[in-house]
Amino acid sequence: MGAMITLSSSRTQLIFYLIVLLLSPFPNSSADPDPLQDFCVADLKSSTSANGFPCKLSSEVTSDDFFFDGLVKEGNTSNAFGWSVTPGNVLTFPGVHTLGISMNRVDLLPGGLNPPHLHPRSTESGIVIEGKVLVGFVSTANVFYSRVLRGGEMFVVPKGLVHFQMNVGEGKALIFTAFNSELPGAVVLPLTLFGSKPSVPNDVLTKAFRVDEDVVNGIKSKFGF
Repeated sequence: MGAMITLSSSRTQLIFYLIVLLLSPFPNSSADPDPLQDFCVADLKSSTSANGFPCKLSSEVTSDDFFFDGLVKEGNTSNAFGWSVTPGNVLTFPGVHTLGISMNRVDLLPGGLNPPHLHPRSTESGIVIEGKVLVGFVSTANVFYSRVLRGGEMFVVPKGLVHFQMNVGEGKALIFTAFNSELPGAVVLPLTLFGSKPSVPNDVLTKAFRVDEDVVNGIKSKFGF
């Protein structure tokens, strides 16, 4: 009788745990919270903000809020990297607010580089429209993954991993990238480490990169320091 009571009790506990598991919400795989309304066009002019932007009044929303032509034109690539990123995120396209999506246009001159960077709030996918592009990222296990892509080929970079794109073709390259966040953010490593304000202390950089201070100062000078 004691054994039967124990068995019954164990089954009851197992059923209870299964019910709790089934009723518990599964983790949300999107980077941004799901919206609770049809749309929430961001009011970028509002003085209030709490982890995002307030919504424009429905009476003020127009068709223009849901269309964006900012990715049509080639970006300005006249810089040291030979590269330009044109964002289509909530700051330039308020209609994507609360939808958990955004896009970028990336233009690369021959030899141009979208320097090593990471997106703290989003996974990235992209498609090469034109050109020949080396795409690579590094995992947290310090493994480097890369491939040379041509027009029509696609890539994905997991959230938060350092990655880059480099034009290895003879002509210009064009990439469109997509994110599961309205504002994925970008930490561009060269600019972050050597171009921050205030500047990262030289003692930190010389020890981290195992170089002399003259080397660090030389790099900083290229970023305005």
